[in-house]
Amino acid sequence: MKNPEVQVRRRPRQSRAKLTQEALQESFVRLLHEHHAHEITIREITDMAGVGLGTFYEYFSKKEDLIALTIHQHVKGNAEQLKSYAQSLMELSTKLSFTDYLQQIIHFQLEQIQARQFLWAQAFLLERQISNIESYRKSYAMMVQMWYSILQPYIEDEAQLKGISLNVQRVCYGFVSQSLLVEPEFVEWDQLEKDIRQSL
Repeated sequence: MKNPEVQVRRRPRQSRAKLTQEALQESFVRLLHEHHAHEITIREITDMAGVGLGTFYEYFSKKEDLIALTIHQHVKGNAEQLKSYAQSLMELSTKLSFTDYLQQIIHFQLEQIQARQFLWAQAFLLERQISNIESYRKSYAMMVQMWYSILQPYIEDEAQLKGISLNVQRVCYGFVSQSLLVEPEFVEWDQLEKDIRQSL
């Protein structure tokens, strides 16, 4: 059952508070390798993070809030990686065709996902169980905006840029999420990349 609203009680403003919140997220991810999310207790998360229960409740009202934030940060980190990679491609060569540029970015994205395949499979599953529609829309919009900034150097028309950014996200997200939801230990990455390229 999805939560009507997932919220962080207190956003970290100081570096120490941010580190504490990150430690709680990292602890949850580590425990996720050993147990299903619903089996993990807040006590186990705080013990692994080396903080007390009170500290957890300073930031989160329930475990689902921590999970939702962990998913969001995971997606955000991926978006930042892709933007950095796209920027490095632009700096290295100004002669890349649009097709080559897009294919290299998609290849890089799939490599990053494959490298952390377990976590991505869990994130897609938990996203459906935990995230409310507003959280999902926020993450989706963030990824569409990421593609917008990545593709902007090649597409001048604003309406076309928005449409292509949306469609690249639809195709990449759809192909990858469905593959990992159906088969968490998915292995046919080369074929998946070919299918994505063909669809685009």
